[in-house]
Amino acid sequence: MKPYEILEHTADIGIIVYGRSPKEIFINAACAMFEIIADTRRIKPKERIKIHEKADSYDELLLAWLRELLYRYSIDRAIPKDFEITKLNSKEIEATVSACRTAYALMAEIKAVTYHELEFKRTSSGYRAKVIFDV
Repeated sequence: MKPYEILEHTADIGIIVYGRSPKEIFINAACAMFEIIADTRRIKPKERIKIHEKADSYDELLLAWLRELLYRYSIDRAIPKDFEITKLNSKEIEATVSACRTAYALMAEIKAVTYHELEFKRTSSGYRAKVIFDV
């Protein structure tokens, strides 16, 4: 199963993410978002960042997770490479992210993670999520 695909969207960019579990969805969505922003193959993690988010459902939690990662990037230029999710249910996520602060040229700027077409659902082969980013 491929982890994600990039969608061209009118004036935006989106991702469809696949996984065998909600944990895989959250990790694959974060990887996809940062592979839009930068060449993550060049990232060598040097610091660990703790993330704790709460929401009312998996789709809103996924949105909160991606927004927090994007916020950390916009404030600290921290691009995550590795993700260790220690707690995940439909209401809460706790994770430690290995990241690198970098200032090298980026491929695209994501301004926001949006509610537009936001989706998180169980399928016959696992889970699927859709997220649209404002670029």
